[in-house]
Amino acid sequence: MEKRKVSPLIALIPVIFLIGSLWYAIQVLEASPHIPLFTSAIVAALVGMFALDMKWSEIEEGIVDTIKMSMGAIIILMIIGMVIGTWILSGVVPTMIFYGLKILSPKIFLVATLFMCSIVSLATGSSWTTAGTVGIALMGIGQGLGIPVPIIGGAIISGAYFGDKMSPLSDTTNLAPAMAGAKLFDHIKHMIFTTGPSYIIATVFFLVLGFKYSGNVLDLTMINEMNTAMSASFSLNPLLLLIPVIVIGIVVMKVPAIPGLFGGAILGGLAAMVFQGSSIGAVVDALHYGVGVETGSVFVDELLSRGGLDSMMWTVSLILCAMTFGGVMEKTGMLEALANQILRLAKSTGTLVTATIFTAIGMNLVAGDQYLAIVIPGRMFKDAFDKRGLAPKNLSRCLEDSGTLTSALIPWNTCGAFMIATLGLTPWTYVPYCILNLVNPLVSIFYGFTGITMEKVEPEVQQ
Repeated sequence: MEKRKVSPLIALIPVIFLIGSLWYAIQVLEASPHIPLFTSAIVAALVGMFALDMKWSEIEEGIVDTIKMSMGAIIILMIIGMVIGTWILSGVVPTMIFYGLKILSPKIFLVATLFMCSIVSLATGSSWTTAGTVGIALMGIGQGLGIPVPIIGGAIISGAYFGDKMSPLSDTTNLAPAMAGAKLFDHIKHMIFTTGPSYIIATVFFLVLGFKYSGNVLDLTMINEMNTAMSASFSLNPLLLLIPVIVIGIVVMKVPAIPGLFGGAILGGLAAMVFQGSSIGAVVDALHYGVGVETGSVFVDELLSRGGLDSMMWTVSLILCAMTFGGVMEKTGMLEALANQILRLAKSTGTLVTATIFTAIGMNLVAGDQYLAIVIPGRMFKDAFDKRGLAPKNLSRCLEDSGTLTSALIPWNTCGAFMIATLGLTPWTYVPYCILNLVNPLVSIFYGFTGITMEKVEPEVQQ
């Protein structure tokens, strides 16, 4: 039986239900977003079956296919939990925090955090690896320097997503040009025009904000308490700092992320046995359940009592719920119907760019995954860019300026959920400080309306 054409009004039903249920659950009930997401997926499936004449088997196939897209991310998430567990047990994280507290000052901390995370993510191509390694150490250092957690998180995420967006090793950096039909390095060079100004703005912002904290009296009592507690509970050896360097080097050498990161967890376990005298049983417990630290300092205990595979299960279940909803919406054609309506509003280059940017943001909100936020708009807007004679790298740049960068801002998105879980953030509070992620889409829209850097297809190529 031929399926009915999807009406935008029908496609809006599960979206409106999702928005309403998420708001009620989070704001009124103060509950997690899991149940609203999963319930919205059921609503979307019912709409598909009864309004669009689809079989449950077709919808289920869409769910499974979409979840398959996220399985790599889920496995990496679990491994990051293991890395955090063994790196705390071995003393890697305490050592990074210990020396960081001695070197960094509040005045330069935020800019240094932005730069450090940018370098690591550019080298590895992964915002997740960056946040799960140097990010957690910087979070501890920043708290010791008396800087609010949301601001630290914003600096870490801004730096981490700079590399995730610009590195040729990044999966999204390869996915976006693939969807748009652009060449990888053409795509990267073209992104410099939007990412460069955005990064400068972020640098100035964190530099100015850092001066605000330089005027405060540094709480040496807390820093001394932290360092004393960590020194008493761990053997803090500078050699431990080689472990994150080795892991970053492994990823730079293009070893796949899953074995590379798991190798980092194993190295952490071995270091725990060598430097801390931990047993194999303690290492296995740290890999699975994380570490419960008792140093005598409430602050240090709260900071370092974390990690383990189990610590990521809340986030994994959230991703699965989001992917279930996204899978139903894509398979039923409702995502496509909504995107087509947006496309009808694109009458000029500026509005086309704006439509692409907001569609990708919408996909991050509705589908809950940055890959779908790149793939769906990439599919939908490719012909529109071609018809206007715009080079494919314009589209691929828009996809990254929005789909990649805004994913970390949304709590139920795979990236937002990861950042919140890994860095210990509270949803939404860190968003105003993710300057690169907020400014970059606006710069991209500005270029769309002004025509700056909106390159045309070469005459001999365009037919």
